[in-house]
Amino acid sequence: MDFVRAIDLYKKNPSEENLRLLADELVSEMTLDEKLRMLKGHAMKVTAKNFLKNGRFYNAEPYPAGGCKRLKIPEILFADGPRGIVLGKSTCFPVSMLRGAAFDDELEYRIGEVFAREASAGGANLFAGICINLLRNPMWGRAQETYGEDPFLLGKMGVALTKAMQDNGIIACPKHYALNSIEDLRFSVDAKADERTLHEVYLPHFKKCIDAGAMSIMGAYNKVNGTYCCENKPLLTDILRTKWGFDGFTISDFFFGIYDAARSLKAGLDIEMPYTFKYAFIGNRLRKGDISEEDVDLSVGRILRAMLRTFPKYKKHPESVILSKEHTDLAREAAAKGMVLLKNKNGVLPISGGAKIAVIGRYADKINTGDHGSSNVFSPYTVTPYQGIKARFGEENVTVYNGCDTEKAKSAAAKSDYIVVCVGSDWLQEGEFLVNMGNIKKKPKGSGGDRADLHLPEEDVKLIRALSACGKKLVVNIMGGSAYVINDWADCADAILMSFYSGIEGGNALADNLSGDKNFGGKLPFTVAKKDSDYPDFLHVGAKNKEIEYGYYHGYTLFEKNGIETDYPFGFGLSYTDFEIRNPEAEKNDGKIAVRAEVANIGKADGDEVLQVYIGSNGAESDRPIKLLKGFKRVSVCADQSVKAEICVDTEDIKFYNPDLGEWELDKSYTVYLGTSSRNAFPVAKIDF
Repeated sequence: MDFVRAIDLYKKNPSEENLRLLADELVSEMTLDEKLRMLKGHAMKVTAKNFLKNGRFYNAEPYPAGGCKRLKIPEILFADGPRGIVLGKSTCFPVSMLRGAAFDDELEYRIGEVFAREASAGGANLFAGICINLLRNPMWGRAQETYGEDPFLLGKMGVALTKAMQDNGIIACPKHYALNSIEDLRFSVDAKADERTLHEVYLPHFKKCIDAGAMSIMGAYNKVNGTYCCENKPLLTDILRTKWGFDGFTISDFFFGIYDAARSLKAGLDIEMPYTFKYAFIGNRLRKGDISEEDVDLSVGRILRAMLRTFPKYKKHPESVILSKEHTDLAREAAAKGMVLLKNKNGVLPISGGAKIAVIGRYADKINTGDHGSSNVFSPYTVTPYQGIKARFGEENVTVYNGCDTEKAKSAAAKSDYIVVCVGSDWLQEGEFLVNMGNIKKKPKGSGGDRADLHLPEEDVKLIRALSACGKKLVVNIMGGSAYVINDWADCADAILMSFYSGIEGGNALADNLSGDKNFGGKLPFTVAKKDSDYPDFLHVGAKNKEIEYGYYHGYTLFEKNGIETDYPFGFGLSYTDFEIRNPEAEKNDGKIAVRAEVANIGKADGDEVLQVYIGSNGAESDRPIKLLKGFKRVSVCADQSVKAEICVDTEDIKFYNPDLGEWELDKSYTVYLGTSSRNAFPVAKIDF
């Protein structure tokens, strides 16, 4: 029997029993060398060709792994993400953090469908762009690749992208498992967390993606509780497979994820990616008795079962779907929906037609779509803020100065009514740390990686202050991956917004929102603190102790627990209209808590609001957060209209982990909160169990 025949037989009888029989038969048909090949990445054969053909080193074509020609077993063909498909020239979407700010998992599923089509058109059958690592501290350079600070938000968005991939026959691969939220020390940091913190804070979003059908998981570089993730049996086997029932396969993070082939394989790490280094010695370790052929068979069986489950839904799309108008329009829609309006003094926005606008700053007319590392998507064009604003308001009404010289900036803005100053970060200040491969002790300036601090660059602040004295309406557009401390200059601005890294159509989306053609509806997926030190501890290059405690509290739970005042709470975002929540109620029914309310638009503009449900325990003996996000729904409401909304909270999601029993338990009583941010959420009902 070959793989093609196995697929046909599985389609006729898609039972788990038949699946296992088919996979076992394929394994029995394979020689030892063929089985060992299934555990290895083979990217070396395409890397040189990619560089010569495309001038790109990384993932210009899918990275292959496994495969067996004799038995017609296809290779796993890897494509990276998460802001699009890192193959050829694809549609660059906004970064995940902006999409998290949209609080719209239905939109994320639609984006995932586009990713699946473009992955297929580019020849890939595995997508490793579902980054769901938790944002502990905004200094993390790769924060832009994830969805925010809250485990429930991460899980909800990760599930949407996972389902979109698996529904379209692309193997979904969430990453980086686990506790990966420091970049510069990613090869050496040891993240310590107790069992309860692991299960309640850092792992539940991974479990949600697995429950949603993810057939692969990528291990992380860092250590967790003293053991590297890619050889960590408690993570890869005890939790992932024994507790959660995961039956897919695991892959290593690239190049430096595996240190010892036998330890990794026995721990549950199936495929070394993208090249074969340590797994080149699996045959030798097998002969020495460090591993057994049964260990190899276990891994091969998992890979084959994942492929049999997924590939029947695979559809090869033509290259013409890549960068189609449907895809770029969706990128524009997503960017507009995720931008967050933080300040709008005296309704200075939206900008009316005919206004004179000066677009100023380092990123006024510069392509700035985010990190230049493994997440970099190569698109043939990108609409800058200036280009988008010019297209919307007319070339005769828009001037530009792409720089930070205050005198040149004031000159460029002299005849304007509005100044839109574009500040923040780019790939040189934050992102993947490409210079340090684990051996360089001192981090070179301008090499990406973790942020040096949480403030805007000094030249940006100087520019904002200078322009605020010009007597114009000043709009500050912050571009970047996550939170900044902004209270040192916020009073200078009439309006402040976060556009993050907004993708191929970001400039047009910005103009859509500034003009009022679209309405801001994004909400902060993180908390903006008043000072750097309010966030949890962080480790930078040069730290002598590479251990760090990942505590139970972070983000809004930490600020609420300690009574720390914040500048902007988690879930906050303004609109050009106002909303009221009316007639809220909550009831327990069939293993769920149904929360209902009427959302009324009491302003003069159509807009979107995000209802947020938080749950808090009443009288529990163990330490509990004051409240936790457990549901959300984005609703569109026309001016002077109202809509009814319902959010169902699964009671499984409100349980707490008992480390003594290794089980999840319900508390006796909970309070249901409803609001439009973590700060203004109000109690709706008490639910007893």
